[in-house]
Amino acid sequence: MARRIAVIDSGVHPAHPHIDAARLLPGLSVLADGTVLSDPAETLDKLGHGTAVTAAIQELALEADVLPIRVFRDGLRASARALATGIRQALEAQCNLINLSLGTANPAHAEVFAMLAEEAAAQGALIVAAFEAEGAPCWPGCLPQVLGVGLDWDLPRGVPCLAADGAKVMASGYPRPIPGVEPRRNLYGVSFAVAQVTGWIAARGLPSRDEVMAALERCTA
Repeated sequence: MARRIAVIDSGVHPAHPHIDAARLLPGLSVLADGTVLSDPAETLDKLGHGTAVTAAIQELALEADVLPIRVFRDGLRASARALATGIRQALEAQCNLINLSLGTANPAHAEVFAMLAEEAAAQGALIVAAFEAEGAPCWPGCLPQVLGVGLDWDLPRGVPCLAADGAKVMASGYPRPIPGVEPRRNLYGVSFAVAQVTGWIAARGLPSRDEVMAALERCTA
């Protein structure tokens, strides 16, 4: 099955050496009020975060197409409306996987994300997102229809593992290494654990959350 991955983040810089620009689809940008912009210039990454996330996915999923959806503009902050609209745009673009590195810890938005997660599951799309933020549940990543991801600094990059409680998947929080740069001087965190899980899934063509969890049970048994 062809893999089409939406990366909801800060956009992507196609000229970066870790990016396969030939696999990038024309992207979108979503403003805080939910306005959608289709100007390619609006998806150019000015923070570096979305580029690093995309690179981590492409490192594992060499044949997947990536749809950049930019929601982060001046920093790694976005409105819940922008995140929800980004998911909606990914579903309309028929993406198989939706990579959402972050999320919201505000339970007021749980219902909206739950509806989108159910729609994604019905469409055969899988949302991969951070399970929690600073110990608090994070939406949509904590929802049962979504594949939630947590951090395990002891895991090798690109080798996810099922958490002991079976509720989420764990992965390393480091991006692709930059020669001569120590890992802790580069970007790092749960965003890159999410990206590595997305890339791992795409490389194997796993169609659903249940299939992913079953495959990881076999890997960790």
